[in-house]
Amino acid sequence: MRIFRCFVVAGLAVAWAGLLPLRGEESHPVSRDYQLLPGDIVRVQVFQEPDLDRELRVSQDGELTFPLIGRVTTKDRTLSQIEETVRAAYDRDFLVNPQITIVIVKYGPRAVKVLGMVNQPQAVEFPPEQSMTVLDAISRAGGFNRLADRRRVRLTRTFSDGHVESFTINADDLISGGSKEQWLVQRDDVIYVPERLL
Repeated sequence: MRIFRCFVVAGLAVAWAGLLPLRGEESHPVSRDYQLLPGDIVRVQVFQEPDLDRELRVSQDGELTFPLIGRVTTKDRTLSQIEETVRAAYDRDFLVNPQITIVIVKYGPRAVKVLGMVNQPQAVEFPPEQSMTVLDAISRAGGFNRLADRRRVRLTRTFSDGHVESFTINADDLISGGSKEQWLVQRDDVIYVPERLL
């Protein structure tokens, strides 16, 4: 019985440290250079300060709201940078040499819209740990239909500072290997396949 209790206590200690998932949720191994995006859910743990532990969702404005220190921006910042900002804020006014750990619990949805002359126009989701090309996205939308102008595929992208750019892509060159460019898509890209002129 004593041995069993030791195993239970040890298991709980490891789970608290973030090495095991809590409440049946799975924390995702991720690079410390990963930049948080709106909709991501993170687990924040402050060593020996359980009252400050939280699961937080990144707001649509790209912010996390912490106990005591308030809002911290996540835009264009890595997990390591956010941890350091939070650590410094707690250290400055509330705690002595705090140890902060932030891990991903769940990624927010990532999708691109594929519109125009494809067989199944739709929003195509893709996991953040995997890359997807323009051709991959079109394939998942059922591929080009018979009216598609594959030489004038348009990719529209909104950047983090709000400016928008459009790119014209010759998909025939990509398919034939005539172009080395992969054209990896990013979250919220819009791919439009125009109708070819007869």
